[in-house]
This record gives sequence, C-alpha cells and structure tokens, in this order.
Amino acid sequence: MKTIRLEAFSDAVIAIIITIMVLELEVPRGTDLAALRPLVPVLLTYVLSFLYLGIYWNNHHHMLQASERVNGAILWANLHLLFWLSLIPFVTGWLGENHGGSWPTALYGIVLLMAAIAYLLLQRVIVLHHGRDSTLATAIGRDWKGKVSLLSYAAAIGIAFVAEWVSDLLYVAVALIWLVPDRRIESLLKG
Repeated sequence: MKTIRLEAFSDAVIAIIITIMVLELEVPRGTDLAALRPLVPVLLTYVLSFLYLGIYWNNHHHMLQASERVNGAILWANLHLLFWLSLIPFVTGWLGENHGGSWPTALYGIVLLMAAIAYLLLQRVIVLHHGRDSTLATAIGRDWKGKVSLLSYAAAIGIAFVAEWVSDLLYVAVALIWLVPDRRIESLLKG
C-alpha cells in the first residue's frame, strides 16, 4: 500500500486535535489587557502543545516521505501514535487550568512520553518493513534527540512532584531541540 492515505488521515486527525485545543480556549471576561492575565498559563500551555503537535506533524511528514509503502503493522502503529496525540487537548486543558499542580504536570509528561514512545515504535515498524538499509534507517542513525526526549520526559514526570517548574522547563527544552525539523531525512532524500 502507498503512504498517501496514511498521510492524509494523520494530517486530518492532527488538524482536528489542534482545532479542539483552540476551541477549548476561554474568551477573556473584560475589555482591557488585564483580562488576559488569568489566562496566561492556559495560553502558554496551548502554545507549547501546539508546538508539540506541529513538531509531530512535521517529523511524521518527513518520516513518511522516506517510506514507499505501508502495511497493517504500520497502520496500527500510526493509530497508536494518533491515540496519544489525541490526548494532548485534555492534558493541555488540565495543566493550563491548574498550572503549578503536580498531577496535571506529571500527566502532561506521561502523554508526551507515551507519544514519543509511539512515534519511535512507528519509526521502528517502518524500518522493519523497509529494511535496515532503507533511507529512513540510515537517516535515523543513533537518534540522540529521541533518546534525550524520552529521558527528559521520564525525569520531568518524577520532578513534577518536587519542582513543577523544572518539569515545565524540561518540556520546553525538548520542544526546542525538535523545533528544527530533522534534516537527516531531507538530506538523504535530496541526495
């Protein structure tokens, strides 16, 4: 099977997830800038979650560009990733409304960790399907960003019960290392 249906479906689901998140934003009650002050934690959490979804969408696109075909295992692995991404609006809302809370911060990290694991699983299933000498396998290499992300999420989950703000910084740091799309795949596809 070609990748086009998988790409289109994933794009649609991520677009819906983003739409759900923006519809969850509360309109300020007031006409001055002070009315925005109580919404700052919600807006900052929304921005971070939007950034994460954009990162997943971008890297998912690049990964599928390095793939020629999909099979049933890839379809299920992709659904597994989309499941965890679909929980981002829920944890975004809870964290935004309860900024500084240990459990909302930890659960946000758990969803990010599970999404990262699901992405790595999808990546591995695609590599297994295409072979260890495939473009994707070559591009992934040792995947230091993936390993650092998993360790950071795991640490942030535990740290959330001691110093929630450190967890927030770790979530932002991971997003920043992924902000620039993985150029290894683009480079191999061009070459």
